[in-house]
Amino acid sequence: MQSRVIPASELIINDDGTIFHLHLRPEQVADTIILVGDPGRVETIAARFDEVECRVSNREFNTVTGSYRGKRMSVLSTGIGIGNIDICVTELDALANIDFTTHKVKEQHRQLTLVRLGTSGALQSDIELGEVVYARTSVGFDSLLNYYAGRNEVCDLAIEKAFREHTAWSDLLPKPYFVDSDKELWELFKDSVTEGITIAAPGFYAPQGRYVRLQPADPELNAKIESFRYEGRRITNFEMEGSALAGLARLMGHRATTMCTIIAQRIAKDAKTDYKPFVERMITMAMDKLATLQ
Repeated sequence: MQSRVIPASELIINDDGTIFHLHLRPEQVADTIILVGDPGRVETIAARFDEVECRVSNREFNTVTGSYRGKRMSVLSTGIGIGNIDICVTELDALANIDFTTHKVKEQHRQLTLVRLGTSGALQSDIELGEVVYARTSVGFDSLLNYYAGRNEVCDLAIEKAFREHTAWSDLLPKPYFVDSDKELWELFKDSVTEGITIAAPGFYAPQGRYVRLQPADPELNAKIESFRYEGRRITNFEMEGSALAGLARLMGHRATTMCTIIAQRIAKDAKTDYKPFVERMITMAMDKLATLQ
């Protein structure tokens, strides 16, 4: 079968040969990529590199590629939210697996390792501020993955059904999806993290049960989430990007996971605004382990 030619309107290449949003060329991206939400956190990570190859910036997307303990790595800021993950993962995959000259998929697949390092709020009382929760399963409260063919093949449909029934999930909300992270990455990190099922919400306030002036549609949703159990597992925390990362990576054949430092305790109603030391500890742990990954 002849390979499809991707139209220029579907894969936009800038005049300088870079991909549309990230402004990167294929050779500027390492196989191991650390994703962060905050553009300022890119330099925190890049400062640990032994040497730097390139720095590229466009909008909220800042990228630095270099090496750490002999391992070539890139760090990229995605900004906040699921939509930005859709852009970043799709364009990173294109940089790895699309020939920019022919606009065709390359015959040999290049697998990327995508590790998101973020911050999060805990939904269980025994998870403490400063802990690193590893999203062994990511839950999408957004609707992104539902737009892609193959969604059901990479999701755990049984736990989705149990969760919707337990929470009396509203028909007005997007259908939640549950996607496991890469098994190899779990084996790499499991001795340094707390295992979790992590929700990615499409907003910071009502979608995470916060009540400022506008009341959430279901004020009891967080309590239902907290009490949910499935085969001995529980939902541990909220963040805003991991589900799209896990789902798109599974569909595209990449390794991916999300780890978050807990900076808010939603049950105790406590938060840590000076969380930089906790995040830096997570960064060091993650980079040290990724440097050993084959």
